[in-house]
Amino acid sequence: MRISLNKGFGKTPDTKYNLRKHTPECSGTLAGYGKAYIFMKYYLAPMEGLTTYNFRTNWNRCYGGMDKYFTPFISNRHMNSRERNDVLPEHNVGMYTVPQILTNKAEEFLSLAAQLAGYGYHEVNLNLGCPSGTVVARNRGAGFLGTPRELEDFLDEIFEKCPLEISIKTRIGMDYMDEWAPLLKIYQKFPLKELIIHPRLQKEGYQGVPHLEAFAEAADALQCPLCYNGDITSPETLAQVLEKLPMVDTVMIGRGILQNPGLLQQLKAASVDSEGASLPSSEDCLAVLKEFHNSLLAGYQVIMSGDTNTLYKMKDLWTFLSRSFESPDKYVKKIRKATDVSDYKLAVNALFRECALK
Repeated sequence: MRISLNKGFGKTPDTKYNLRKHTPECSGTLAGYGKAYIFMKYYLAPMEGLTTYNFRTNWNRCYGGMDKYFTPFISNRHMNSRERNDVLPEHNVGMYTVPQILTNKAEEFLSLAAQLAGYGYHEVNLNLGCPSGTVVARNRGAGFLGTPRELEDFLDEIFEKCPLEISIKTRIGMDYMDEWAPLLKIYQKFPLKELIIHPRLQKEGYQGVPHLEAFAEAADALQCPLCYNGDITSPETLAQVLEKLPMVDTVMIGRGILQNPGLLQQLKAASVDSEGASLPSSEDCLAVLKEFHNSLLAGYQVIMSGDTNTLYKMKDLWTFLSRSFESPDKYVKKIRKATDVSDYKLAVNALFRECALK
């Protein structure tokens, strides 16, 4: 069962993976809630350990409609088996997939880009947004923003030599808002495929409110396409962003999809293009969520070694997915206590049976 609106939204792009240059079609229109009409594109954010090819493939089959799917970062010059499996073309069929690289060494970036070009990719994304302390301590991810001179030298080399188009996912600085303007001057110098902006500082992690004014400053300063990322968890939160940033025509969603896998359908149902369309019933939504969950579990049982590793992956997901349900705590506690897949399934089935979707 694949969830859809009654009015034909959510067409999956007909591209497979990006083995040829292609600009995906806009997947729908979203109203500026009584104001402007905006052709909106939607991207799935890369989330380390979570949005693996197993997640992406099953989500795309059950829900679909993302214009691009970004992989969790690759950080090894010689890709390990997990990283290689995540970008194999046969694991990304039916999706426009963009591999993401995490490094501060141009030779590592270029080596990985050459390997990805060998798989047929035409676009790669540079991670300048990860706020993790362990990543930042090695001057990578958002940590690279703290050394702008080295960053500019790095970008000089990769843009000169890379065989692929390069997009960047970025924070707006490390510690202070006044770091953003100099970073924009650096980004102005390069032919970015796209700049994906999470308008928070590294030190803020995922706390506080995104600095929407920083995105507006980028829109004024840059000619390249921009994508907004940060705290899109409902049609209302997207409407609030569009109220302040009416120029936004592309959004990337990460935690919002993990918390509510049907979120994209809700966003598209709120669009002018889908006016008069109705969302599926709660029963249908629950049925699709069950199918997605069960397919994800089955996939990890094949990919991972034994129940312990499989349950580690699934329990990690429930940190977010539990927020889709009313009063799930008692059942989530049983899910977390499960030590084998049989006990886990009993706990999950009880939650699906007893807890209503929000």
